[in-house]
Amino acid sequence: MLKVKSSAAYRIAITYSAAFALAVVLLGAAMYQVADADFRRQQDGLLKQEAANLAQEYDEGGLPDIVSAIETREAGSSIKAFGYALFDHSGRRIAGALDTARPTLGLGMIAFRDPIEGPDSARADARDLRDGYRLVVARDTEIMEGIDRTIVLLFGSAFVLVIAFGVVGALVLGGYLQKRLDGISGVARAIMSGDMAQRVPVGVRGDEFDAAGAALNTMLDRIGQLMDNLRQVSSDVAHDLRTPLLRLRNQLEQVGTVEGAAARAIEQGDAVLALFAALLRIAEVEGGGLTRSFVLADVSALTIDIAESFAPAFADGGRRLTWSVAPGIAVLGERELIAQALVNLLDNARLHTPPGTRIEIRLVADDRTAQLSVADNGAGVPVADHARILQRFARGEASRTTPGNGLGLSLVAAVAAAHGGSVAVADNDPGLCVTLTFPKVA
Repeated sequence: MLKVKSSAAYRIAITYSAAFALAVVLLGAAMYQVADADFRRQQDGLLKQEAANLAQEYDEGGLPDIVSAIETREAGSSIKAFGYALFDHSGRRIAGALDTARPTLGLGMIAFRDPIEGPDSARADARDLRDGYRLVVARDTEIMEGIDRTIVLLFGSAFVLVIAFGVVGALVLGGYLQKRLDGISGVARAIMSGDMAQRVPVGVRGDEFDAAGAALNTMLDRIGQLMDNLRQVSSDVAHDLRTPLLRLRNQLEQVGTVEGAAARAIEQGDAVLALFAALLRIAEVEGGGLTRSFVLADVSALTIDIAESFAPAFADGGRRLTWSVAPGIAVLGERELIAQALVNLLDNARLHTPPGTRIEIRLVADDRTAQLSVADNGAGVPVADHARILQRFARGEASRTTPGNGLGLSLVAAVAAAHGGSVAVADNDPGLCVTLTFPKVA
C-alpha cells in the first residue's frame, strides 16, 4: 500500500479514475434533473388535459354530467391515476373522493388524506367553473417519487460499477506505468554501477514509452562512443606523445653543445602543439555546439575554389588533380569546417600517394543528399583498415614514415557527423575513395 501511495504512476492512474468517476456523477446528476423536470412537465400536461376534459363535460351538460363523469372515472379502474374533487362556492366538497380542502387556483402542491396511508401530498390543477364551482384534478406524487428512486438507483448502481472498474483499471494502469518506468530506472542504476552495455527495453508497438526508450538508447550509444573515444584518445595521446617529447628532451639537452639543437627543439615543440590543436578542434566539432552557427553553404563554389588553389601544389609534386563538381549544391553547415574536411582529404591523398598519381574530386547530389568524394589511383589501403583509419591516431603501415599524427581523417569523420552526415571509405580499384555525405537543402 505504501508503494501505491508513493508511486507517481499510481497517483496518475487513480487521479484519472477519480476524474472519470466525478464526470459520471455530474452526468448522472444532470440527467436526473433533466429527466425529473421532463416527467413533471408531462404530469402537469396530463393534469391540465384531464381538468379541461371535465370542464368541457360541465359546459356541455352542467353539474349532473360532471358529477357522473367523475364517478365514472373513479369507478372505472383499479389503478387510480387521478384524484378528483368538486367544490361549491362555499368550499364544500360535493363530488369526488379526493379528501382535501378547497385549494387555490392553478397548478400546485396540495395536501390530502389517503384512505390507506393517511396524510399525503399530490400535484393538482384547480380551476373555476360557472356558478362558483371549483374543480380539482390531482395526481399522487408517489408515482414521481418512485420514478425518481428508480433513476437514482440505476445511476447509483452504475456509479458503484464505475468506481469498481476505475479502481481495478487504476491498479492495472498504475502497475503498467510503474513497470515501464522501473525498466528505465533499472537501466539507469545499472549504468551508474558501471554496466554501460545495458539498454532500455523497446517493444514492438512503438508507443510513447518505446519512443522514449529508443531515444534514451541512442543517447546512451552516443555516450558510449564518446567514452570509448575518450579512452582511446587518452591511450593514444600517451603513446604518441612519448616519442616527440623524448626527442624534445634530447634536443633541449643538446642546446648550447650541438649546432641547430634549439631550432630542432622548437620544431618538436611546434609538432606537439599542432597535435593538441588538432585534438581540440576534433573535440570542438564533436561537442555539437557549432550547429547553432550553421548557415546555408554553397558547397559547389567552395569545392571549386579549393580545387583550383590546390592544383598547382599537386602538379609541383608530380600528381594531377582533377575535379567534377555539379553546380548549385548547398548544405546547411559551416563553410570553414567543410573546407577543412576537404583540405584534409586532399592532404591525405598528396602525402600518401606516389608521384604520377591522379586525384579526383567529385561533388554530386540526389534529392536528399550531397556526396563529396576524393579518390586516387594510388596504392590504397587494405579493406580491413578502412574503418580503422577514421579513428584518432590511426595510421597505415605504409604511412609510418610520412609526416602526420593520424588525426586528419578523424576530423573529417567529426565534421560529417556534426553536419548530420557520414563518411565512407571504399576501394577505388586501384587506390582509395573517401566520400562525405551531407543532408541536402531542398
